[in-house]
Amino acid sequence: MQVPLYQAKAEFFRMLGHPVRIRVLELLQNGPVPVRDLLADIDVEPSNLSQQLGVLRRSGIVVSIREGSTVSYALAGGDVADLLRAARRILTELLAGQSALRIRGREELRALRYGPEGG
Repeated sequence: MQVPLYQAKAEFFRMLGHPVRIRVLELLQNGPVPVRDLLADIDVEPSNLSQQLGVLRRSGIVVSIREGSTVSYALAGGDVADLLRAARRILTELLAGQSALRIRGREELRALRYGPEGG
């Protein structure tokens, strides 16, 4: 039985829905990163990072690279980096809009309290 595309997308976004996974993906945007560097940049226990890397690896979003005793991770493709950049743009626009609404709301409240001249 085939899974509908919308359901597959929902599963994909659920898989991404963890702050440590998002941070890992952000750090991997510029190329492979050794696990020790990921640990230095992300404030989590090694076992937690390992678990989250496993989820990303099993999903096919990241790949592990072993060079001697060093294990690094890299994005499996550039589309994930594109998705993260798009998410950043969307969130920036949303937050800017919310900030503008808050400012406008404060100005309107001030005008109601003190009149159009502000007091």
